[in-house]
Amino acid sequence: MDRFKEIETFVAITQHGSLSAVARAEGVTPAIIGRRVDALEARLGVKLIVRTTRRLSLTAEGEGFLEHCQRILADLASAETTASAGRTHAAGHLKLTAPAGFGRRHIAPIVQRFLIEHQQVSVSLELTDRLVDVAAEGFDCAIRFGEPNDTALVAVRLAENRRVLVASPHYLARHGMPEVPQALMAHDCLVLSHQRGWQLRPAPNAQPAVMRVRSRFQCSDGAVLREWAVAGLGIAWRSWWEVWEDVRAGKLVCLLDEFAPPPVPIYALLQPGGTGTLRLRLLLDAVRKMLPQALSAQD
Repeated sequence: MDRFKEIETFVAITQHGSLSAVARAEGVTPAIIGRRVDALEARLGVKLIVRTTRRLSLTAEGEGFLEHCQRILADLASAETTASAGRTHAAGHLKLTAPAGFGRRHIAPIVQRFLIEHQQVSVSLELTDRLVDVAAEGFDCAIRFGEPNDTALVAVRLAENRRVLVASPHYLARHGMPEVPQALMAHDCLVLSHQRGWQLRPAPNAQPAVMRVRSRFQCSDGAVLREWAVAGLGIAWRSWWEVWEDVRAGKLVCLLDEFAPPPVPIYALLQPGGTGTLRLRLLLDAVRKMLPQALSAQD
């Protein structure tokens, strides 16, 4: 029980930003909170939090440990939900957001099935590529790609997203097949309007880096870039879930796979204490179960 309390305290500190804020929330002294952190660090043998008079920051070990702790707390909430589901019915409203294209393809179908199973729950689903302010705009859950920057939110890892370079056979017949990422400067590249380059490995097994590409065609909508790639206008860097059907059908060809970066994690970001409602815990259970299955079915 003491170990679990230490983990809860550690996660709470990252959410509230200070020991004193956690102490006030629990009705104890900051010294008690500090002793829990000291005991946890002593047991693990590593420093998790760097404390100064102005702010707290996580060490590299602390950042890695935080992800595991958040997953443990989410799994516990899920287990409690499973145990009580037989005697409790989910009800109430959920406000969700997800990236437009990904949300339309993968999140909306899961929400649809969830609403059919839970008739007393209502959902507002905002599909947008705008980076919403989860707390200020009152969202219960935001689906995001990549490691979260906001440590005030609870991050629940859902799945992974793989990205690939693709072009049509017609384009490659006219312009040739690039052999290394540097050769992309000689090709027509289809990029999102806000992108400055693509995150690729400059050599196999190297660390990914942003590589500049030549872009005659730009668009703010990723779906349009996929259509342009199929039409033979150039090379696009898209998520596998967007283009796998075109690759299977022979409309697109994958390029430079050995230079692709590692998959990007997909997270559900929640407000602190957000998993406390049964309706949200059940929805997260559904997403965590169905989303990896849907993505793996495309491989």
